[in-house]
Parts: sequence; structure tokens; C-alpha cells
Amino acid sequence: MPSALSILHRTSRTPDTWVFEGHVVVLKRHPRARRYTLRLNRDNELVVTVPRGGSHHHALEFVQRSRGWIDGQRLRRQGAPGHATEWCAGTDLLLRGHRVLLALGHEQGRPYVSCGDERIFIADRSMNLRRPVEAHLLRLARTELPRRTRELAREHGITVARISVRNQSSRWGSCSATGVISLNWRLIQAPDWVRDYLVIHELMHRREMNHSIRFWRHVAHACPRWREAEAWLDRHAVELGF
Repeated sequence: MPSALSILHRTSRTPDTWVFEGHVVVLKRHPRARRYTLRLNRDNELVVTVPRGGSHHHALEFVQRSRGWIDGQRLRRQGAPGHATEWCAGTDLLLRGHRVLLALGHEQGRPYVSCGDERIFIADRSMNLRRPVEAHLLRLARTELPRRTRELAREHGITVARISVRNQSSRWGSCSATGVISLNWRLIQAPDWVRDYLVIHELMHRREMNHSIRFWRHVAHACPRWREAEAWLDRHAVELGF
């Protein structure tokens, strides 16, 4: 097998950026990581987490050994709505866990696209529907997700400083040490019980800022279906744009 360094090529961007078979490879050190991990982000960059004590050489060898996984991710992304550049009438999406088809209509001479029960007015029936539909879903998420987060925080006796809904490229959510909860707007596409799990996951970081056994005990007590919810998120991540 050729060496990793003979297949990967350093770019001029930074010492931690390489190219592998057309993909930009970004090496990121994480002091709490226990092993090398690899993900393909929305920009088709391969992001490698390098654990404490790890080396660039071993990280690049890990990328080379993961060629099968990388090819599989490429295939999964082909045709996935979250990675399509254009949406049109008939595009199949998830909204609150239900499959819906985008459909065009008119109301009083104004064109619109329907997404389940949601009606989104558009400028032109021939336009790419992705931008107006995603903008509408983002508005829904910014209304519904913070409200539900506050409800669950009160239910579990947890205080939060602020709740934001963002367009993260690789994370479903996060919780800062100061109590700021950030959620990915795509959670509006997940079933309620999956969304609640993710919110609870971040809220439990207000008790444990780690992923220790004690943290997962808090999660399991508050959300017994957490493993099922994790599986749903893993299964639909590519479809939703990860």
C-alpha cells in the first residue's frame, strides 16, 4: 500500500490542510479526543479529529484507510435533498418527522410552494425552491425550538442564559460553559421526540460539561429513548444536509 504522504498532498492554505482524491482534508487537534475520527462536512471537506498525542502522519494514514467509508458517504449524498443544489416541485423533504412533497400553487394570482401544511409565497414558479423553503423552515425553527427548549429547561429545573438557532454545518447543537444553547435549524425536520432528545442532551450539559458516564445517566433519566433518537439522527443526517 502506498504511504499516506504519497497520496495526500499539502495545500498552501495551512500546514493542517491537505488534499485527498479531490477532497480537502482538514486536521483538527482535540485535547479530549481519545481516537481519530473522520467526517465529511457540507463543503465536502474531510475533517479529521486528531487526539492528544496523535500525529499528522497517523491522521493521514487514517484517511487513507477510510477510503471505503468516504466512497460510501459520496454515494449517500447523491440525490439527498440536503445536498441538492436545486429543489423543485416534487422534491421529497422531512418536516417535523413527516415526509412531504413540495408542490406549486396559486392564490389570488400569487404563486406559492406548499411544504406539508406550510405555504410559502414565491416570486416565480420556475425559480429554485430551495432558498425560500429553507428560509421559511429557518423562521419556523427560530420560533419553535427556543420555545420548546425553555419548556424542557423549566421541566428539568435547568437555567439557560440564551438560546440561538443557527445554520451549523456539522453539529446538531451545543451548550457553552456560560449556558448558551445553540441548536441547528434542521431539527425542525425531525420528529418531536428526536428534537426533544437533542434539546435535553444540550440541557444536560448544564449539569455535566462532558460526555462522561454521569452525563449519559442524566440524559437517560430525562430521555429514555435517547439511543433511538441518536440512531434516527445518524440515519437521516445525510438527507438533512450533513
